[in-house]
Amino acid sequence: MRLDKFISKATELSRKEAKKVLHAREITVNDEIIKDGSVHVDVLNDEVMWAGEPLSVATGSRYLLLYKPEGFECTLKPKEYPIVTELIAVPELESLRIAGRLDVDTTGALILSDDGRWLHRVTSPKHLHEKVYELTLAESMDADEQAHAIKKVAQGILLDGDYEPTKPATLEFIDDTHARLILTEGKYHQVKRMMGYFGNKVIELHRASIGGITLDGLEKGESRFLTAEEIARF
Repeated sequence: MRLDKFISKATELSRKEAKKVLHAREITVNDEIIKDGSVHVDVLNDEVMWAGEPLSVATGSRYLLLYKPEGFECTLKPKEYPIVTELIAVPELESLRIAGRLDVDTTGALILSDDGRWLHRVTSPKHLHEKVYELTLAESMDADEQAHAIKKVAQGILLDGDYEPTKPATLEFIDDTHARLILTEGKYHQVKRMMGYFGNKVIELHRASIGGITLDGLEKGESRFLTAEEIARF
C-alpha cells in the first residue's frame, strides 16, 4: 500500500493532510524518516510511526487491554528485550498495534488493536482521553515545590526539544515522593521529562488507566478483550 494512503486510512487525515505530515518529516517507516508518499509499505510487517506513535490499518476488529510488566518492549520486533505481544495468546499477533507505548521499565495499561483508525482516536490529543500515571520520585519535594509543580503542570511546560508546551495536565501529590499525573497527550518520555523539568527523576512509573479503562482484575502479564462499552468510549 502507498504510504500516503496508509496514513490516511490509519488516521483521520485526508490524503492532502497526510502529504503535509510526510513533508514535515513526522513519519518514519522501520525507524527511517520517509517524505515520499508513493513509497509502498507492508501493512503487516513494516512499522510506521507518526511523531513516535505507531500507525496501522484495520485488518480485523480485536481490541485488547494488557497489564504490561517490567522488562518488555513496546515494539513489533525484539531489540534488547522481549516484546509485549509475546504475553498475548491470540492469532495473527503481527497485525496488532499499540496505543501509546511504555518504556521497558514502566508498568501498566496498554491497549492493542488491529483497528488503525480507532487506535488513532485513543492516542490523538484532540480527543482528550485521560491517561493516569502513578510515579515515584528520586528526591522528595516539600510543600512549596509541590505547589509550584502543580501550578506549572496545569499551565503547560515547554520541554527541551519541543516547539509547543505540554497540554494542561493535573498533578496530585500523595506524599513528598509519590504523585499521580493525569495527561491527555503522549509526548516522548513525557512524564519523566516533566519531572526532570523540576530537577527530579522518576524512579518508578505505572500507567493506571487509559480513557477510564483500568487494570482491575488483571495481574502483570495478563490481558483481556475490551467490552463493547469500553471500545465505544473512543
